[in-house]
Amino acid sequence: MGEESLADGWTVWTEESGGRAIVVYRPDVFDADRFPAPCLPTAYLTNGSRRARPGAGQRETDEWHVTLFLEPEVEATSRRYDDRAAALAGLREVTRRFATGEIDYRGAYQVPREAYLNELDALIGGE
Repeated sequence: MGEESLADGWTVWTEESGGRAIVVYRPDVFDADRFPAPCLPTAYLTNGSRRARPGAGQRETDEWHVTLFLEPEVEATSRRYDDRAAALAGLREVTRRFATGEIDYRGAYQVPREAYLNELDALIGGE
């Protein structure tokens, strides 16, 4: 997977030999000075188990998942796919939708963080 296939602002953070990958949005600004580093939007491409048991995510399954987190405990969207090729297309789509403001990231927060979300609006809208 190359970064040229991702939406503007998204970067491949890591890619494993088994096909799993992590991509992040604008790590250049989520550096604790401009935006809080823990709020780095991160999308995971994985075929790990979705069970809540410790270590379950390390067990490979036949299905693939694309999950977008706005911060470690704030999940914005998640979809299941039958194979890696479909999941990779889904990853490209979720990065595009986020970068164009189509994902309702405000709705993912149970406790609104208005000042931060207003700045995120400006970052995404200013791209």
